[in-house]
Amino acid sequence: MRLVFGECELDPARLELRRGGVAVHLEPQVFDVLAYLIEHRDRVVPKTELLDRVWGDRFVGESALTSRLKAARRAVGDDGAAQRVIRTAHGRGYQFVADVHEQAPEEPAHREPRETREPREPREPHQEIRFLVAPDGARIAYATSGAGPPLVKAANWMTHLDNDWESPVWRHWLLGLAEERSLVRYDERGCGLSDWDVGRCDVDAWVEDLELVVEATGVDRFPLIGLSQGGAVAIAYAVRHPERVSHVVLVGAYARGRLVRADNEDERREAALDIELARVGWRREDEVFRQVFSTQFLPDGSPEQWRAFNELQRSTTSADNAVRFLEAFARIDVTAEAPLVRCPTLVLHARGDLRVPMTCARELAALVPGSRLVTLGSRNHILTASEPAWGVFLDELGRFLAEA
Repeated sequence: MRLVFGECELDPARLELRRGGVAVHLEPQVFDVLAYLIEHRDRVVPKTELLDRVWGDRFVGESALTSRLKAARRAVGDDGAAQRVIRTAHGRGYQFVADVHEQAPEEPAHREPRETREPREPREPHQEIRFLVAPDGARIAYATSGAGPPLVKAANWMTHLDNDWESPVWRHWLLGLAEERSLVRYDERGCGLSDWDVGRCDVDAWVEDLELVVEATGVDRFPLIGLSQGGAVAIAYAVRHPERVSHVVLVGAYARGRLVRADNEDERREAALDIELARVGWRREDEVFRQVFSTQFLPDGSPEQWRAFNELQRSTTSADNAVRFLEAFARIDVTAEAPLVRCPTLVLHARGDLRVPMTCARELAALVPGSRLVTLGSRNHILTASEPAWGVFLDELGRFLAEA
């Protein structure tokens, strides 16, 4: 049964929304929110009911629902001010208020050929979160999602295994990496769902945690991807376990941290200021300080992405850990290990990266024997879903992993 309202037509059986006769691309959860509100248009649907219906037993905040509501309104030509289609009942929930007419499905002969429709975003793959305990007592959270050959991701700062699926900063990364693959990832010690109160915070500890995750998941030989400081962890692991790693992918990575690669006093002062800014800003719970980091990581991000990154900084680790992380990152040095990598290696780096300069990518490509460097037309340290560089990244990654 097709549900027609205004110039829009929703077909629940085909998981399709059309507006003015043109197919509208919707994320799966946006479609589910819209369809459920239409189905129960005779009443106000409480927020808790929508959260339970769309996300099931997964814990997400109201911000996830709010973002899906905004997207649903945009898709049907509505907004929060007009509320001609979806009305907000403040403190209670939402109600679909547009007139709806039910029509029988069209005959297939009259429909647009399937291959011409705009593809919808892949549905979120099933994820299983588990925990292991490191020898020093630190509890490490790890997860697998998707299906297919394995891809292991070395941990990097500011992740949360569960909440990242709702983050405009990380969601497209997870969908892209898990497409036709079984993605293995984990939260770094001191971060996300892993224990925050930990003793060691250095490359050796991070590599040992990766070793434990690999053993716990039972993967044998696999490509290994590392973003930012996760690249150094990937390099060190690949050198220690050449029999396990088929390919290495380094994204926005570096062999030497800011203090190690500083060539003059000005650069050393800048590196120290970065740490001091975290020391003062995080402990004050001041969003202005966090915004400085957000614009370094995502200079061309949208306000929504900046807000999401600010929230990542606030919710994924403690103020003390933020300082410890930055101090440890600044002292990273895997220049001795990088020349010992023996598997095919792809280095991808944004040409205008403000957080990790392009010189770091050139250094990595020169250090790792036979590695290939691909530069991306972006200034963002973390690529966004809407920029052309993201599509280039996925294409390069797909071709490289096809060799694995």
